[in-house]
Amino acid sequence: MDEQVQAAVNAFKNGQPVCLFDSEKREGETDLLFPGQSAEAATMRQLRLDCGGLLFLAIGHDVGERFSLPFLQDLHTHPSLMEEYEVLTQLVTNDLRYDSRSAFTLSLNHRNTYTGITDHDRALTTRRFAELTGELVEAGIEGKAAQVALGEEFRTPGHIPVCRETEGGLARRQGHTELAVGLARLAGMTPVVIGAEMLQPDGDHALSVDDARTWAQERNIPFLEGAQLIDALEV
Repeated sequence: MDEQVQAAVNAFKNGQPVCLFDSEKREGETDLLFPGQSAEAATMRQLRLDCGGLLFLAIGHDVGERFSLPFLQDLHTHPSLMEEYEVLTQLVTNDLRYDSRSAFTLSLNHRNTYTGITDHDRALTTRRFAELTGELVEAGIEGKAAQVALGEEFRTPGHIPVCRETEGGLARRQGHTELAVGLARLAGMTPVVIGAEMLQPDGDHALSVDDARTWAQERNIPFLEGAQLIDALEV
């Protein structure tokens, strides 16, 4: 395994962050990522202060299937909903410049949160979602029973936007969702990853790949490009 990839895998296994750049041909963004089950208040604080972009939870296709989580794009273009809420016909997603489909599914808050937005609250939502996923996988629970278990602990809408991996993963889509989930799988971990996009200090553009690489090196955080991860996974 590539030395940089191995360093990223080791970091993830130890609950430490990894910087992951997708591609100049895609969004041209670097995400700071942590394994979901390791999320603490300090994790969310670092993502919030060091990145500037949206905090999101990337989940594997298998996780989305276990909980039957719908893609928001499918919900928003459902004929019955478009008929009832006509504004949806005006807001249809048909002009993404980097892809043909949005990865967003439902947003979540843990039921033990207050507003859901504090570092503590978002860490609880993130950590428990990852833990619950692992618990249900180990117990072989899926279908309706998994949905009930999810609903017992979580509500929607919430303050953790969730992005669901495309079926087939990196073989079909090389987005940040698939890359984040791929890293978790390579590390042998539950495919639930919390992250945020790194922006320039003024927030007008994504942090350049060179600046992101330097930022990571100064903090001893492993830095990967998507192509390295794809090669390691032999997609």
